This record gives sequence, structure tokens and C-alpha cells, in this order.
Amino acid sequence: MAAAASPYDSRSEVLRGVEWWEARGYRVKLAAGIWERDDYVAGDARARAEDLNALFADPEVDVVQALQGGFGSAQLIPHLDLDLVAGHPKALVGYSDLTALHVVLRQRAGLATVYGNGLVGVGSAETTEFTKERLLEVLRGGGAGEVPRSPDDPWVRSIRGGKVTAPLVGGCLWLLMQTLGTPWEIELEGSILFFEDTHCPPYYVDGQLVQLAHAGKLDGVVGVVVGEMHKCDWGDLRPVSDWARSRSIEDVLEERLEPLGVPVLYGLPLGHGKHLAALPLGVRCTLDADERTLTVDEPALR
Repeated sequence: MAAAASPYDSRSEVLRGVEWWEARGYRVKLAAGIWERDDYVAGDARARAEDLNALFADPEVDVVQALQGGFGSAQLIPHLDLDLVAGHPKALVGYSDLTALHVVLRQRAGLATVYGNGLVGVGSAETTEFTKERLLEVLRGGGAGEVPRSPDDPWVRSIRGGKVTAPLVGGCLWLLMQTLGTPWEIELEGSILFFEDTHCPPYYVDGQLVQLAHAGKLDGVVGVVVGEMHKCDWGDLRPVSDWARSRSIEDVLEERLEPLGVPVLYGLPLGHGKHLAALPLGVRCTLDADERTLTVDEPALR
């Protein structure tokens, strides 16, 4: 376990996560800097990167799980030994701010990764059993098969129909935007784009999708999977102005994604909401927007 982004708030968060894994028969190795704290990041960026490098190189480690998201993962990228990582392939698990590492490990090290809870998440009493069991299922079996719907509300929406098979890439929309203009800018040509976000009002999402389009990033996309847009609708946040509340998040998704002419699916439990269905990234998937399903065609772990 490594703290790639933000630190713990209380030590109990780390201890609970460790005990959750141990209760299921797994051994947990904590990186040297797991207890570091520097305001909103878990210590020096170079030291956090060295912790990740060490876990990838360690033959006793099978899975590298992040402590949690928050902020700061992108700071590590210049300090990662990507040749070392590529030479010792293993799953990186984390979501939200960890998107930066999902992108660079796929594009620079050829790794499939897992978009799922970090150590704090699996130890939290607020994390649902659906979420925890789904993560175990993916790590034990590789994640091939249909991505499950929310156990509370299985309804998902097809914004545009069609069926396509291609690699699935993406993550948190805000973090995907932060790769633009960098040497590890998100590559989407020939892929199914997955994104989700939280506390991002419709006009933010509108602007981000417009920027992706202007940057040419949506030209080669063959499908889009929009996960849960948690607290992203006009009624979810405090009013900023009347015009800010005039369009729903679905209005924005329809306007920006339908014209792409590719299958678009919206509403699987992928993101910051109550449930998170751990999702392999960087592997071939089939998006069937007519049947409203997303199926992982090959295991992320071998």
C-alpha cells in the first residue's frame, strides 16, 4: 500500500483497511511513507514515487493499492521509474485522483489497472458490501464479464445506441483534463472513453467536454461510458446564478456526446457515489448501448 495522493485523516483509517485485508487471508505491506503528511498530500512527491517504484519491484507484492485519492498523484509522474514498472507488471488499484497514474501506466508502461477503492475505502464502514465484494472479484478473477449495475437502482440509460468492442480507458474527468498539454496527455484514439466525476456542475462538465472536443480528443473515440456523475446536477450544489441551473447534466451529455455518432451509455455504478463497481482499465471491453451493458472481454490480471 502506498500513499500516492492525499494522506490519512486518522490512523484508524489505515489500520481498518489493513485489518479488512488480513481478515480475508491476505498479507499487507505498507510503503515506507504511508504515514507521511504534508497538508493535502502524503509527503514529498519524489518520496511518494519511490514508494510506488519499490512496491512494483518487490517480488512479495502482487497488487499495489493506493491509500486513497484526493490530490497529488500527477506530481509523482516525473519521478516514476516506468521501465521498472513495465518490467514488473502488477495491478494498480485506486480511483478519482489516481486517474493520473492510470493514464501514464497504460500509455508508458503498457499496464492494465483497476479503477477501484483504495485502502481507506475498503476499511470504511460507509463503503458498501457490493463495492468491497466487487473489488475482490476483480482482483481474484481479473474482472472479465459484465459490469454489474447498482443493487439499489439497476436502471441505466442509453444516450446513443450501438455496439462496439475496443480498449476501455479513462477515469475521473477533471483528472483527465489535467493531462492535456503534458507529455502523458490522454490518448483516446480507437478506444472507449470512460469518465465520471463528483461535485462538478453541468456547466463545468460542458466546458470540459468542449475542451476535449477542441483538442481533437473525441475525434477517434469509438464509444463512451459515463459512470456516476455524483452531485453534478444543477440541484446538487449551492446556487451560483440562475443561468447555472438552467440545464441538467443529462442535457449536457446529450448535447456533447450524441453528435459523436458512437454508442453512449450512462449510469453504471462507476464513480464517487454509494456503490463503486471496480473496473479494469486498459483492456478490451464490449459496450452494447442497445442492451445497456458494458462487458469486460479479457481479464486485467493474468
